[in-house]
Amino acid sequence: MLFPLPMSIPSPEVQSIQIGPLSIHFYALCILAGIIIAAFWSAKRLGDRGGDRGAVVDITFMAVVLGIIGARFYHVLTHWGFYFSAGRQWWNPFERDAIWNIWDGGIAIFGALLGGALGVWIATRMNGIRFWSYADALVPGILAAQALGRLGNWFNHELFGEPTTLPWGLEISSSNPAFPIGLPEQTLFHPTFLYEILWNLLGIVVLLAIERKWQPRWGKLFGLYLIWYGIGRFFIEGIRLDTSFILFGLRTNQLTALIAVLVGIIIIVVQTRRHVGLEPSVYLPGRTHPADAIGQRTADPDKFYHVLEQK
Repeated sequence: MLFPLPMSIPSPEVQSIQIGPLSIHFYALCILAGIIIAAFWSAKRLGDRGGDRGAVVDITFMAVVLGIIGARFYHVLTHWGFYFSAGRQWWNPFERDAIWNIWDGGIAIFGALLGGALGVWIATRMNGIRFWSYADALVPGILAAQALGRLGNWFNHELFGEPTTLPWGLEISSSNPAFPIGLPEQTLFHPTFLYEILWNLLGIVVLLAIERKWQPRWGKLFGLYLIWYGIGRFFIEGIRLDTSFILFGLRTNQLTALIAVLVGIIIIVVQTRRHVGLEPSVYLPGRTHPADAIGQRTADPDKFYHVLEQK
């Protein structure tokens, strides 16, 4: 039996819930859920390769803090007109409160990737873990986190695409500040949030299949992730309607997506020439799993944590 396609996708009527004086936005819950899933998935994958699962707590914390900072600053820099338009002062986005008002304009995933990568590099060095080993372990989790983040955009009624007559067009209220002037109220738009969710979920399946068959290590799986995400983001970004700088006829994020693809290719080429096969360990030379330092390494990580608690 064939199921009919929906004639449109409605935008959620509720964007947050109120608990006493606290307002909890679904967008924030989506991001938080993505962070948790990425952390647990990365911990399992790192542990399966002989790494300390507990180190993921330190790495995730550093990556999230610098990722949020990077995401906010990248968004401000690539949406200069929004923050420095008439009625705003040049220091507005950098005020003590305004810089963290991510609902005043938003954040950007490419900035989060740059800031998060710096955070991961710092934290992995502190924990003696190879940066590229952790980057490979992070790949499926980060795609899942990005998919959940795009679900948050749906709750926020933002980042939709061009008008469409397709049966899965997105309903956007004409009262939305981003609704294009001059279009009829019943106009439907490309649900770019959904396109990116599907692209990211498909990426998890494809990249895990590649990993299972060829076991790319030394950052090569992360390079494939950059290529996959960059290609999808380039085309999806091309149909979005939100304002953006235009350089060489392309939106800023399209250029960044192409740079991500190029960086991914460079990582794969360079690491293939420098390293053959699997890493001898996910740890840097001279560093080992914490259990080895106390002579209590076991095959069961849970037993190891119990030993640490006793000590």
